[in-house]
Amino acid sequence: MPRRSFHLLTSAIILAGLWQGCAWLPHRPVSPLAGTWVNRVGAVWTIKQDGTFEVDLTNDGKPEAWGKYSIDGQAISLQSTGGMMPKDCTSDGLYRFERKGSDLTFTLVRDSCRLRRRNVLLGWRLKR
Repeated sequence: MPRRSFHLLTSAIILAGLWQGCAWLPHRPVSPLAGTWVNRVGAVWTIKQDGTFEVDLTNDGKPEAWGKYSIDGQAISLQSTGGMMPKDCTSDGLYRFERKGSDLTFTLVRDSCRLRRRNVLLGWRLKR
């Protein structure tokens, strides 16, 4: 077998193995809500792909609250982990969501946190 053919065959086998190997790596699902959202009172909610979020209630570039979220179908569970956390905000909140293009709305399922409820239930628009 000529040397060039051997190298091409070897390269093709290695490339095929690497390509197949990528299928074994765990893939994180893309969040349909990832992005920076703003509501009508100017609060900014940044929802990240890694399952975390930050809320800038005063739109000054500094988050006042942050936490984790998980999505199951059209439902989102929100758990505050830091920042402004009134005592009624220690448990998670559960909402159904509907995204139409750059508009996002939520419907309350359950949430004991009045501050979170008041903000989440406002309409949101994708900022960027």
